[in-house]
Amino acid sequence: MEWEIFMTNKNKTKNNGNNIKRTRIIFWTCLVIILLPFVVLGVILFSSSLDTHHPVLGNRYKNDLDPEITDSQIETIKSNVSNIEGVENVDIEMPTATLRIYADINDDANSDTAYQKADEIYNTLSQTLDPNTYFTKTDSKKMYDLEIHVYTVKERTNAEGENFVYVIKTKTSSMSEPQSQLMSSARDEALAQSLRDDVEQRKAEAAAAENTSTETSGTTDTTEATTQE
Repeated sequence: MEWEIFMTNKNKTKNNGNNIKRTRIIFWTCLVIILLPFVVLGVILFSSSLDTHHPVLGNRYKNDLDPEITDSQIETIKSNVSNIEGVENVDIEMPTATLRIYADINDDANSDTAYQKADEIYNTLSQTLDPNTYFTKTDSKKMYDLEIHVYTVKERTNAEGENFVYVIKTKTSSMSEPQSQLMSSARDEALAQSLRDDVEQRKAEAAAAENTSTETSGTTDTTEATTQE
């Protein structure tokens, strides 16, 4: 009997050892599978960096945007545009391959003045960056796009006495000449007003439906309270 108990315990110990061993094998196998793609990627990047002496980074504008617009040129343009009469504030951004110039002009300016200032900014920019070079693509490479935003206020607030005028002058690299558009007024005012009326009507209907739902909920709560009493 004692021998049987001994053998049983020995077999249990052996089985536990086998289970632990099997668990360790599964753990390390899973760990290797998880780490393997990262190791391979690291080896590829490291090998490429040794060949080029620089990390390999993705760039969808490779071999394009040449010549490149520099920070020094942007600062020069900002300074020159700031000196244009009637321009109160200038900001320049260049996300990816689009140069955007934002010019805040006098609050009392009309649309004709905004168009004029957009033209002046374009001409001023052209003294530093030739549009035919920097904003015109060729058969072999893409170049920058240009947006000139001129406004009295950045966005419409509908405040009393507000004079909202917003003009955008655009030249993509595929355009031969820039184009200007008045963004603060609709081309078809009747259609624009109709769309605004539809939006207001939907808002009113949604508010009415919400009020009805609230009133119904309040009535239900009152009925339940009365029933419980």
